[in-house]
Amino acid sequence: MTTTVKILDGGFSGQLSRHVGGKIDGDPLWTARFLATDPDAVYATHLDFLRAGADVIETNTYQASVPGLTRYLNVSERESLDLLAKAVSLARKAVDVYTREADNPRKSHNDIRPTVAGSCGPYGAYLHDSSEYTGLYGKSVSRQELIDWHRPRVQALLDAGVDLLALETIPCVEEAEALLELLREYPHARAWLSFSCRDGQLIADGSVFQEAAVRCYRASPSQIVAIGVNCVDPRYVTPLLKGINGSGSSRDFVPLIVYPNRGGSCSETGGWTAVPDDHSLNLPISEWLNMGVRYIGGCCKIFAEDVKAIRSEVDQYRAKIAAM
Repeated sequence: MTTTVKILDGGFSGQLSRHVGGKIDGDPLWTARFLATDPDAVYATHLDFLRAGADVIETNTYQASVPGLTRYLNVSERESLDLLAKAVSLARKAVDVYTREADNPRKSHNDIRPTVAGSCGPYGAYLHDSSEYTGLYGKSVSRQELIDWHRPRVQALLDAGVDLLALETIPCVEEAEALLELLREYPHARAWLSFSCRDGQLIADGSVFQEAAVRCYRASPSQIVAIGVNCVDPRYVTPLLKGINGSGSSRDFVPLIVYPNRGGSCSETGGWTAVPDDHSLNLPISEWLNMGVRYIGGCCKIFAEDVKAIRSEVDQYRAKIAAM
């Protein structure tokens, strides 16, 4: 008996800060600015996560929308698209270098080459007003506007050759549905969809997570490889996921994805207060895998050494399952 579980990378901003120093948070482009100012640090950050055991790394494009890049870097649309392609190239370069390294543990058993996911953050991240933690814009921005806003980045990432898309930190049902509609324009594309949640039951906009998640997966099972949550406090993960795969039926199985942050709290206005970087990380990984999690990693303040620990625990779980 085998269970396929993919290890994701961790929080890009925290790991990147180890290479660039200084303050990253607060910039309307966040880590994406470093695609233009320090691409070597972006590449090194990808390599950190690969060496820690990540099977999937995300491009540094969470906050790199075409409108955002043109506005805050004062570049043309063409130059913005080139930066998105550069982000994919840097991730690919890291994968290429990692697979050639002599001490790459995958070489000994012909493990599958790591893959690159194109990170697509929500419209709220572009607004730069913490609305990715509230999703309030879902009621005021039309579905077509959301589709048109996301399309250039999705197109650019697919054109540059990502293996799949990471549609992440989505705070409202309206944006999730817009992304599913956009995805149908690219029938060969695959993606995961992960929500921003306010607690152990609700998406940031107040919708019930399990209802929205199952509905979105059932709407596009041929394109959505997994559905779940990211950048959520670890203590909320179990109640959010529990019961989705409770029937035990393989026909009804929903592959889940989870990559929490280190912990913290969100205010009613969307402000985020994070725990210290050295806050103990004790994730009930086996419990989550038993619930149907097939992609697992970390978000904000989850560093390369944390990914290594997650990898180790998942490997132990798989060995135990294989022996049954």
